[in-house]
Amino acid sequence: MRIITEDQYRLAQKRVEDLLPLVDDSTPLDDPKAIELMMMSDIVIDYESEHFPIAKPSVAELIADGLKENHITQKQLAEELGISTTRVNDFVSGKSEPNLKTAGHICRFLKIRPAAMLML
Repeated sequence: MRIITEDQYRLAQKRVEDLLPLVDDSTPLDDPKAIELMMMSDIVIDYESEHFPIAKPSVAELIADGLKENHITQKQLAEELGISTTRVNDFVSGKSEPNLKTAGHICRFLKIRPAAMLML
């Protein structure tokens, strides 16, 4: 089964919401309500993946977020990397991307998962 229209999507969402209070961790997996919940959830997820994809953050966004989350300035990052603040600003603004070695250093310093930086 596949959702085609937005109305079908809304109905499927409603059914999932109706089933959630009826199914919990103690519900057997072969219970009809548990089976229906799993099926309807999968259908909703498939529709959302197709119609509302979540974009992966850019390298610039990752660096900007890492700076903000760690309360680090562009100047502090530049000093850590041994490069100019202009160069760091280019990374943050998306004008350029760091080479692999610099990207690795940024990941370690800002606690960013390397896979995210490589957009895997």
